[in-house]
Amino acid sequence: MDRFKSPSRRGFLKTTALTGATLAAPTFFTRDAWAQNDFCNNPTGATVTLGFNVPQTGAYAEEGKDELRAFQLAVKHLNGEGDGGMLTTMQPNNLKGNGVLGKKVAYVTGDTQTKADAARSSARRMIEKDGVIMFSGGSSSSVAVAQQALGQEMGVVFMCGLTHANDTTGPDRRRYGFRHFFNAYMSGAALGPVLAEVMGQDRRAYHLTADYNWGWSQEESIVQSTEGIGWETAQTVRTPLGAGDFSQYLTPVLNAGADVLVLNHYGNDMVNSLTQAVQFGMRDKQVNGRDFQIVVPLYSELMAEGAGEAVKGILGTSNWSWQLDNPGTMAFAKSFGQEYGRPPSQAAHTCYVQTLLYANAVEMAGTFYPPEVIRSLEGLEFDGMGNGPTLYRAEDHQCFKPVLVVKGKENPSSQFDLLELVQVVPTEQITYPHELFPGELGPYEVAGCA
Repeated sequence: MDRFKSPSRRGFLKTTALTGATLAAPTFFTRDAWAQNDFCNNPTGATVTLGFNVPQTGAYAEEGKDELRAFQLAVKHLNGEGDGGMLTTMQPNNLKGNGVLGKKVAYVTGDTQTKADAARSSARRMIEKDGVIMFSGGSSSSVAVAQQALGQEMGVVFMCGLTHANDTTGPDRRRYGFRHFFNAYMSGAALGPVLAEVMGQDRRAYHLTADYNWGWSQEESIVQSTEGIGWETAQTVRTPLGAGDFSQYLTPVLNAGADVLVLNHYGNDMVNSLTQAVQFGMRDKQVNGRDFQIVVPLYSELMAEGAGEAVKGILGTSNWSWQLDNPGTMAFAKSFGQEYGRPPSQAAHTCYVQTLLYANAVEMAGTFYPPEVIRSLEGLEFDGMGNGPTLYRAEDHQCFKPVLVVKGKENPSSQFDLLELVQVVPTEQITYPHELFPGELGPYEVAGCA
């Protein structure tokens, strides 16, 4: 993927679908000088504390473990330890490897339990008791929505972890929340044309969907995309998060005359539902004169590892892959591999990048004062972080970059080499106007936690 020709954060992003995006204006301090020192958890000592709130228990715990590894590696690199990782490739880069604004970075952790209430409670503890200036993490959109709402209320920036629902940067967007990860609309826009090419345009799809806002969002986006290529939706069925046994939901699929099963599941739910579908012999069936197919719209390396041979040939989308051939990816994969003895997942990647982006925005602003840090992120164009040229759109705080269509490898070379790249879908194909998912960001200045 091409790199920016200029490291300037205000350079023109050469993607026709993004030409209408509004870039942030230069920073001007509009409040009295004292306001810069009168905000929630203003770090006055030699250290600055970040909060990493990840699912250490629950259906998405494996993702949470990898997120925490990445957060810890990011802190190490920010403090000038190790090989620097993406600090050696990111553009623009104001970081010096001496912490953030000269303050050493410390961190605290929490367990979201993959539950919105638990995540909000854990995040509040980080803010009120641990004095975090920024918090990040989570592998659930309901968790992300709850946390960024709290960030807005308390005046603390929340850099979303893994969250894929359209609502996160749609109706639930907040001024104090930013999402680097792609969303369900982008998965549908990227995956639909590939499904038409591989499976044809005359199909009947049966959806099993995690029963919370991410699952609903993904189901809606994939239905819209597949019906747009001529598919019929046979039925949509909601399943509880962490169901474990999906046999009661799989049994009716073939009786519905469907020839495609779409699993709108993630984490352990995806591992279990896909494994059980294959054990039911679904991939060996023929329906309507066609080979039965299974689709997993949102993939991860950790899910593929958990499902093993069941992923072979199964199509889906990803935000990033450690096998991409670009300097940022190679630098991060090398650092992560040396630290932990395994390649990073897309969950690890997005959390690592979010930490560096926040820290760099603070350096750009020259202050921890949240409104100025937010303005530094809004409209930011950056590169060297593994996805090619990327825009943090000012209107909704959603990142725009290419999306990967991947599938399970038939002949993997190792336990980690489980997904192969089918197509890098260009940014213009997955871009949409921010009005498609309307919402209000809210004010820059809030009362905060003081």
